[in-house]
Parts: sequence; C-alpha cells; structure tokens
Amino acid sequence: MINEWFHPAGSLAREGFDSVVDADIDGWTHTGFRSVTLGDSSPDEQHPTAIELAAAAVERVLVPLAGESFTVDYTLSDGSTGSRELTGRASVFHGPADCLYLPTGASATVSSAAGRIAIAEAPTAESRPVQFLPAAEVPVELRGSGISSRQVHNFATPAGLDCVKIIACEVITPGGNWSSYPPHKHDEAIPGSESRLEEIYYFETAVSRGSNAPEAADPFSLFSTYSSGAGEITTSATVRTGDIALVPYGYHGPLAAAPGYDNYYLNVMAGPDEERVWLISDDPAHGWVREEWEALEFDTRLPYTGDSAGSAAADSETSKEK
Repeated sequence: MINEWFHPAGSLAREGFDSVVDADIDGWTHTGFRSVTLGDSSPDEQHPTAIELAAAAVERVLVPLAGESFTVDYTLSDGSTGSRELTGRASVFHGPADCLYLPTGASATVSSAAGRIAIAEAPTAESRPVQFLPAAEVPVELRGSGISSRQVHNFATPAGLDCVKIIACEVITPGGNWSSYPPHKHDEAIPGSESRLEEIYYFETAVSRGSNAPEAADPFSLFSTYSSGAGEITTSATVRTGDIALVPYGYHGPLAAAPGYDNYYLNVMAGPDEERVWLISDDPAHGWVREEWEALEFDTRLPYTGDSAGSAAADSETSKEK
C-alpha cells in the first residue's frame, strides 16, 4: 500500500498529545514518539499547561520544539524525585534547545505557559542516570555539501546523551536542498557495516529565512521510501508540519525541501541489536553521489541559529561522509 506508513498531522493524536507513536501501531516495536502543545501556544485552540508522562518501561528524551521555557518534574523508579527547567527556542529553525534524558520506569509532569515539546522513547529494562544537555553543548554537524547541505543536531546520538537504545537527532534542510540522501537503509544486522533500526520522521516546514512570502504561502517538502530485501514499503508523500513517516525497513530518502520552504525533521531510531550504533547501507544505484560532494561548497545559509542564518560556525563539525 502506498503511504501505509505515513501519518498526516493530527491522525495520531491521543490522550491530549498532538501525536503518539508506540507499539499500538501494528508492526511497530522499538521506538516511540510524542509531541504536545501546552498553554497559550495557539490563538485558535486552548491547551492545558501541563501533561503527564506515565511511568513505563521506556527511556525518554525530551526536547522543546518551540516556546521559551518548560518545567519537567519527575519521579524515578526508586521513588526519588527531581525537577529541571528546559530552555526552548523560537522554533525548530532557531538552533538547538535544551534536552533531558529520563530513564526507564520514570514518570513526569511537563508544563509550560506556552510551548510545544517532543518526547523520543524506546522500550528498555536497562537504566541510565538522568541527564541534562544544555543547548550550547548539543553537537552541531554540518552534513553534505552543495544542494545536499543540511544541519544536524546530534542531541541523542552516541555523540550526545548516553541512552540505552535511543538514537535521535534533528535535521534542518534549507529550501531547495535535499536531505536523507543518498537513499539508504538500516534493516539488516551486518557487523561493522549495517545495524537494524526502526526510524521515525517527525516533520515541520516553514517559509525560508529571509523570504518575503505572501500570507497564502503553504510550506511543504517531499519524502519517499521504497522496498529492500527486508520488506515492501512505498512512501511518496508531500509533508508539512506535524506529519510523521515511519520507516520499519527499506530504503528511505530523499527528503526534498521545496524552493522557498525550509524543512525540519526529528529522527528517532532504535532496534533489536545489542550495540547502540547507526550503520547504514546506501542504495548502490545512488551512493556514488557522495564523491561529487567533495568538489562542492557548503551552503552558506547554514548554520541556522537562534538569531539568524549564517556561514558555518567554527565549532561545528562538517561532514561530507553521511
């Protein structure tokens, strides 16, 4: 079925959350995702200022999407309690935000006067300590080159938070650029070469920075997946803010940000392999394009920060390999 694994904004709303991805979705096992709008964030709707995350056998990473500040009051499985303030951002296109890791078995109350927050999840019985990662310490990577330039926030990859299973990052793709390219997969266990990982894509879109768009502008991007030996899948979707694409297996990419419209996606990955590692295999028909990047300049619109777009920051890692 075409777009069987694609879920438009609002279609996964449940229990006060804007979207929920968990094992209630048939065929979904290793990853989870929640997003929620809190407080006075929308002129058209009223939202509660707090929401509960029930204790469950999942580890969680909380990352603000938009809003100035959030309070997370939590109770761990041993009964101990704590509280952490998270500083947010104007939007997902304004650089990283603070992040918080909560171990398996923890419950929490998340509150904000006005904001939106995402929660990445993965089932696990193994525990890690609570971890706070301030925005200033989130590893920022400038990946690709030319029209494949994009900005990656590696907040919950092995370079960031020490999770048991979760591998999560944010990717900003300026208008007219391609991301999740070349198409690649991670659905086989090949030691040292490929790992088995489910993947969630949560999307947001916006008028490109500096553009003088009319009020009727309708930001969008294009996203696709296709089959591999691990299973049949076809996604060919126009994506907008709040949409979610699930990738249980198969090749995924490209994500193409339409000219004039920037794209953001939050990836959550986890799988059955013992080692927490992201290893991919390019589609052999398209992997050769990586060699072309070496002769191209990186897109000077990036990185996007809290103030404005600009040239590559000196402390950002630049990678043409991934």
